[in-house]
Amino acid sequence: MKPGPFDYEAPASLTEAVRLLADQEREAKVLAGGQSLIPMLNMRLARPGLLVDITRVPELSGLYVDEAGHLHVGAAVRQAAAAAAPEVRAGWPLLAGAIAHIGHPQIRNRGTVCGSLVHHDPAAELPAASLALEARFTIVGPGGNRTVTAEDFFVSTFQTAVGPDEILTEVVFPPAPGDGWSFAEHVQRRGDFAAVGVAVALARRQNAMHRVRVVFCGAGPLPVRVPEAESALEGRPLDAEALEGATALAGAALDPPKDVHASAEWRREGAQTLLRQALTEAWERTA
Repeated sequence: MKPGPFDYEAPASLTEAVRLLADQEREAKVLAGGQSLIPMLNMRLARPGLLVDITRVPELSGLYVDEAGHLHVGAAVRQAAAAAAPEVRAGWPLLAGAIAHIGHPQIRNRGTVCGSLVHHDPAAELPAASLALEARFTIVGPGGNRTVTAEDFFVSTFQTAVGPDEILTEVVFPPAPGDGWSFAEHVQRRGDFAAVGVAVALARRQNAMHRVRVVFCGAGPLPVRVPEAESALEGRPLDAEALEGATALAGAALDPPKDVHASAEWRREGAQTLLRQALTEAWERTA
């Protein structure tokens, strides 16, 4: 199939982009990388009257670390560019590691970090990674700017806190919890969406884990953080007892969906297996 008819605008300023999105006569959609939107247009799952291409808005193309040590990733920054940036690889390797699991190189070369976050496929990697890294989201609309935490940004499947007349202008990552990180997922084939995946971040102090973050993708309509497992790991070394205790708590906390790809029980057991692997890898990275 081919898309239905639509108008196209490529504003050169954020103010103009917001004005176009506020057009009440035509349902408008933001176009950046298009890796999620274009297939939906082709299948006519989305039929906007206007596409607003934001890739020519200069202030949306930035990737930098501010004086407070926070990483800013603009709405037009491609996934491949973010993953390759020296500051990301050095300070936020979990973000780079999660991006490496997205689709294929062609997709990462076109897709944007913010686009994947706004699309919010529950099986996608970046929502889970952003929650593990405690990201904050800057949203701009006719009413001005607002900032939303990762906990409040993801609302439901394919739904976020971004309104129809708003733009996610950047995602901001605070300094990572520590040197320990891992991202792991179960896929049938390289490049497929994950049946289930996990993002882990942690720090090591005096041979004990601190600031532990455990977040699953593909385990529900939202990225699923498991505070029970995090608390059980906090302040202790990663030994066999800690590992088994955390995986048991995660299994009890998860209520994954079933579909044509996997049963709920398979996803739960897969999540536990991945958590063992990810915690072990993250801990080893802190040595």
